[in-house]
Amino acid sequence: MFMSTPTLLIVDDEKNTREGLRAGLGEKFDVYVAEDAASAWNLLERESVDVLLTDLRMAGDDGIQLIARAKGLAKPPVCILMTAFGTEEIAVEAMKKGADDYISKGRLRIDELELRIQRALKRTALETENRQLHRRLDQKFGLQNLIGEAPGMRAVFELIQAVAPTRSTVLITGESGTGKELVAKAIHQNSPRARGPMITVNCAALPSTLLEAELFGHEKGAFTGAHERRLGRIEQAQGGTLFLDEIGEIDATTQVKLLRFLGEKTFERLGSSKTLSSDVRLVFATNKDLQALVAAGRFREDLFYRLAVFPIPLPPLRDRLQDLPTLCAAFIKEFAEENGKPIPNLTTAALEVLLQYSWPGNVRELRAAMERAVVMCREGHIQPQDLPQTVRTPNNRSQTTPSLELANAKPVTLKEAEKQLLIHALQEADGNRTLAAQKLGISRRTLHRRLHEFGLGDK
Repeated sequence: MFMSTPTLLIVDDEKNTREGLRAGLGEKFDVYVAEDAASAWNLLERESVDVLLTDLRMAGDDGIQLIARAKGLAKPPVCILMTAFGTEEIAVEAMKKGADDYISKGRLRIDELELRIQRALKRTALETENRQLHRRLDQKFGLQNLIGEAPGMRAVFELIQAVAPTRSTVLITGESGTGKELVAKAIHQNSPRARGPMITVNCAALPSTLLEAELFGHEKGAFTGAHERRLGRIEQAQGGTLFLDEIGEIDATTQVKLLRFLGEKTFERLGSSKTLSSDVRLVFATNKDLQALVAAGRFREDLFYRLAVFPIPLPPLRDRLQDLPTLCAAFIKEFAEENGKPIPNLTTAALEVLLQYSWPGNVRELRAAMERAVVMCREGHIQPQDLPQTVRTPNNRSQTTPSLELANAKPVTLKEAEKQLLIHALQEADGNRTLAAQKLGISRRTLHRRLHEFGLGDK
């Protein structure tokens, strides 16, 4: 876990003990020593220490008081208390004050002490990594990071906020590339299960013979190639969320087993008759019309109604083009930072091309287009020629998308491009703000707010 040698501060009022520990642990750690809590604290305020190994009984503050202060540092060390007066009460008090471990001097051996220090370091490093991971997940998948002002997306946000705190099963529908998995992650991250696992299974990526075992697990010898017992995704998601993408692809046998689990929360691993249970929240997604599959006899009607307890339909990008400038800004920033480039501006000519494209691949396709544009652009400006050929092909243009009708490719920021889009809509509506809002697909209130932000509101 540590790229460099960990630093260790030994605090003990007995010189022979201090020097003995220094000699025994010096090969694995950079060792500091201190004879009391006051001198130890002076060092802790100046130096970054990975491990504090302190005696209990010392002149001035004792070891427990020193640990309590050390745990208040911006980067607190791993703290281990040593004492010749080993009692359960002392151990409990030390742990309450933040001690990571407790060891009796009467049984002190250098090899055991080294092992316990290393274990405490690894445990602390894993806890730190876990907190950082959850922080990154919160930042990446939190509801505030889902982009959209279009009516369809505002409805999605409201549905997520309503369903996330509950235990309800959710069915996310929408075309490929609309962001179904991102919505599933937002539901998980905003639920009481956020600290539990989120397990994802793409049902279309596995043949039916493997999907059942993947979901429910199997015992050793359950089928050819089953050389050992394996827990299924339902068990792995215990206490968290199981996201089943492309649920319309599962076969009839798996549909029956899934229906039973939805109703009873029980299942059996393949090759076993033992009934198991798992506390897991299920979120499904599909780009197919499940009701049409039911009508065609390819999907169980009773399972459909179990899945569709709380449906969340995602609009395609072509129906929320007013969100396109903001989406572009987010993707451009992401890929500029990823590639170590200054964040480029999007020219109005390039924005016009983007607005006129039909986006069959939805947000996923837009993201890929922005990645290419950031890589291809020169002099800090994204021009039409930096966009993929498919986006620039006239045959792929939408016939209903409003154009910015700008004759030149003068570089502007995305904020300026959005401002010009608002002006264009108002011009087409002869100044009628209600009609302009309808043309843009936003509410009149949102239009007023945007106009005020751009200095276009009533004076």
